[in-house]
Amino acid sequence: MGDRLRSTSMEDLPVHLILEILMSGRLAVIDLISLELTSRTFRGTHGLFPKKFKSLVDYAAFQLSGLSPIYASLHCNAQEELLKRCNGNWKRLLRFLMAVEQSSDMVETSAGNMQIRSGRYHTLLINDSAAYSCGSSLCGVLGHGPETTQCVEFTRISFPVPVQVAQVSASHNHAAFVTGSGQVFTCGDNSSYCCGHSDTGRPIFRPRMVEALKNIPVKQVAAGLSFTMFLTRKGHVFTCGTNAHGQLGHGDTSDRPTPTCIELLASIGSIVQIAAGPSYALAVSDDGTLYSFGSGTNFCLGHGEQQNELQPRAIQSFKRKGINVARVSAGDEHVVALDSTGYVYTWGKGYCGALGHGDEIDKTTPSHLTSLKSHLAVQVCASKRKTFVLVDNGSVYGFGWMGFGSLGFLDRGASDKVLKPRILESLRSHHISQISTGLYHTVVVTNCGRVFGFGDNERAQLGHDAVRGCLEPTEMLHE
Repeated sequence: MGDRLRSTSMEDLPVHLILEILMSGRLAVIDLISLELTSRTFRGTHGLFPKKFKSLVDYAAFQLSGLSPIYASLHCNAQEELLKRCNGNWKRLLRFLMAVEQSSDMVETSAGNMQIRSGRYHTLLINDSAAYSCGSSLCGVLGHGPETTQCVEFTRISFPVPVQVAQVSASHNHAAFVTGSGQVFTCGDNSSYCCGHSDTGRPIFRPRMVEALKNIPVKQVAAGLSFTMFLTRKGHVFTCGTNAHGQLGHGDTSDRPTPTCIELLASIGSIVQIAAGPSYALAVSDDGTLYSFGSGTNFCLGHGEQQNELQPRAIQSFKRKGINVARVSAGDEHVVALDSTGYVYTWGKGYCGALGHGDEIDKTTPSHLTSLKSHLAVQVCASKRKTFVLVDNGSVYGFGWMGFGSLGFLDRGASDKVLKPRILESLRSHHISQISTGLYHTVVVTNCGRVFGFGDNERAQLGHDAVRGCLEPTEMLHE
């Protein structure tokens, strides 16, 4: 009896069982690395797979990478290019894929899963499946009721029913939340019906469920200026709100008071990510095609012209070059995209160097940001005349307009221009996992779950009451 109950070490387990544990998908890349460093079992190959894999962990990382939709959509040459950019390291490649997939959703930190999003004069945070907000509550965008005009610190948002918040999007004056079960809640200005409630044009001061999507599970939302996009778990896109420029994607300019499916995208295939600009929209399909529609002003649609598009149209310059787009961010006057091998592209208005090419010249179609080609980018973020790029080592590069210090360079004036990507020294001591930027402020989440903000704080959007602005990243406390 005693022999049967004796303690068993990891080394005593069958190798195939250990491999099953490694490939369960429940371990973070850092966990895999720790196992490889601390146990000879995980460092060995045990003759189970080709010699090109250095260890059990290496082989597990290879297998897990193959399960990633981003990696699976790549042609063989692109897969080889990505592995080469990761220095032949499958663990780094897996970490890249996971970081890109999390960039538009919640990120894993040592303090739990989190997401940060900045609106025009406010900030939204998800921490431990709860939503928090701070800043100006214009039209009820903070979700705390009509009596609240401003929150000087992160304050938990109450929902009409118990929910676990999984994703959030912040716009100028409305917000949208996705729960773990796929339900959608919205609050803020509903005068254009962008909140998806057709029974009132008045502000929604507390989160309210979008009834039209009650039985359609959603996984992502994107709030534009007076319109909203909803991405379902089946990969379909619904839109509602104002449609003067065709930004709802239905082939006309008629407003939609409730979410309506974009039939053209539904017929094409599955969409994996959406982004909303002021009056234009972007959608990334599972095969890496980027579609744009809405206002053609500022060349944000990427077709080489400023004509409005009333229906989704594929950006051909990516298709012709065989480039698979993984994620995209919609700024006020420009766009930044990340491809599946970690390269960055920008287009639109070049004001203040927001495109990062060393000048202020407009780009009418996507242009490769060659100054970052030696880096493996995992997230891109665009806003009012400024851009941020997060790379896989946790460093952040910024360029464009300083905007009251919201670009984060301590040695530059509040209205200076930075024409080329430059590393944010002020964040170098932290490993950044996610970044979001609003009109005049920027917020980040570190891999330890700490939140920092910099830029304008006139309306407490950085979660502080005592200062009007923070040139240096300042911690934003939360529960």
